[in-house]
Amino acid sequence: MRFTTLSVALATSSLSIAAPAPAANYDHGNDHARKPEGLNALARKAGLLYFGTAIDNPSLNNTKYLSIAYNTSEFGQVTPANGQKWMYIEPSRNVFNYAMGDAIIKPAIQNHQMRRCHNLLWHSQLPDWLTSKNYTKSELIGILENHIKHEANYYKNECYAWDVVNEAFNDDGTYRNDLWLWTIGPEYLELAFKFAKKYVGRGTKLYYNDYNVERVNNKSMAIASMVKSFQAKDIPIDGLGFQAHFTTGKAPSYDEVKASMKQFTDLGLEVAITELDVRTTLPDSDEKQAQQAKDYAATVKACKDTEDCVGVTVWDFWDPLSWVPDVFSGQGVPCLWSANYTKKPAYYAVAEVLRD
Repeated sequence: MRFTTLSVALATSSLSIAAPAPAANYDHGNDHARKPEGLNALARKAGLLYFGTAIDNPSLNNTKYLSIAYNTSEFGQVTPANGQKWMYIEPSRNVFNYAMGDAIIKPAIQNHQMRRCHNLLWHSQLPDWLTSKNYTKSELIGILENHIKHEANYYKNECYAWDVVNEAFNDDGTYRNDLWLWTIGPEYLELAFKFAKKYVGRGTKLYYNDYNVERVNNKSMAIASMVKSFQAKDIPIDGLGFQAHFTTGKAPSYDEVKASMKQFTDLGLEVAITELDVRTTLPDSDEKQAQQAKDYAATVKACKDTEDCVGVTVWDFWDPLSWVPDVFSGQGVPCLWSANYTKKPAYYAVAEVLRD
């Protein structure tokens, strides 16, 4: 599907609720917003629903950063990078704390940006109370439903989409051997989507989200099989999130990404690029930045050219806040803006793809 300006307006307004006004030092970047050619403005002209970014809580005292993050010409959609994950939302059993999620979501609502909410179920970033005790199958199912009920109800009708389940498969296409599989079995995936449908609110899209699925491979085919199984059983699922965490010079090609998306759009799902970044082995160079730009552009073009790809989200836009250096030793600078807030060649390559 492709989206008109009216459909974008309806999508943002129908999800908006009243929210506290931003703090006095909160900078909406009005000077930037008057410029018509930011990435989100270009994406909407190209027929996408949004171009968005993840935002993490350590950035929230940086007014320069916020002036870009909440600039709707650049970013029409916001994803909390960490603030809605289980360890922060339910740090003690049945004790819920939405402060970190709200710190990202409420300014986005105030600024009329769409929200992708992330995530209801994952094997990582779980609280100690959940991982340090052996629960029975029925106990853990009850815990799962209770968590989804509270979080989804709290953010009811505020999210364009929820990443309901995150990263449940290994690269070889087998299920990830984690707490949920050990205790509940593979049906935990179906249960999570059933519970989400019950509580998220009308119109919110339910996504499965994963990495290394941007090529047709064992993992992406296993997920497609899961989707077919869901559909045969009337388990609700609306979308497939392609995380798209890539390495400069090793990213999938335009044709590969487009072919993998087709696996899921042929099944009637919408798809989205949900966590795009392209990390580089340091030190950086002009040559590496040129290749990084090509890798970004190929993925964004694949989404733009896929009828049911709704949008692109970068996993933060500013190099100093990227997760990459903490996880991949010797790698970094994966974002569209450099440390001094300069737009990198990748930014201009993405803009050109959206403009074409």
